[in-house]
Amino acid sequence: MAAWGERLAGVRGVLLDISGVLFDSGVGGGKPIAGSVEAVARLKQSQLKVRFCTNESQKSRGKLVGLLRQLGFNVSEEEVTSPAPATCKILKERGLRPHLLVHDGVRSEFDQIDTCNPNCVVVADAGDAFSYQNMNKAFQVLMDLENPVLISLGKGPSDEHHPEVKADGYVDNLAEAVDLLLQHAHK
Repeated sequence: MAAWGERLAGVRGVLLDISGVLFDSGVGGGKPIAGSVEAVARLKQSQLKVRFCTNESQKSRGKLVGLLRQLGFNVSEEEVTSPAPATCKILKERGLRPHLLVHDGVRSEFDQIDTCNPNCVVVADAGDAFSYQNMNKAFQVLMDLENPVLISLGKGPSDEHHPEVKADGYVDNLAEAVDLLLQHAHK
């Protein structure tokens, strides 16, 4: 069997998922997966570039990094890629002003984004914000646009406390409703 040095020849970096790989979220904010803190420390001591990614859309990147640090990980915000900052970059590049249907825990990521007179909708794991009133507002924004833009920060359960509520179901339903009405309007 080849030594690790030989196996890693030519590898310049490592991209690690966070949730379920580095730590298990749950009661008390979560706990590190056995050996993960030490493994990250060893990777960071190597010549490899180490970066992290997550589909977390209920916590800001700062809060997530703070939690990782509390759990013993040496990680900075600049090393973490998450959906909200990536979405903000797209919004800025395309001149989009979103109506936000997102969890309060991630809303701060959008503080530098113009949300006046929305020309798109951004949906994430909004938790309790998935109400009829909020969904209707998102729908109305989309229906008022000539070319509706709907951006989802991810798919999957809304949160571990409500695994039966999936953000992708809301996104799919919004998209389908807008498509059906637009098709009907063009007839």
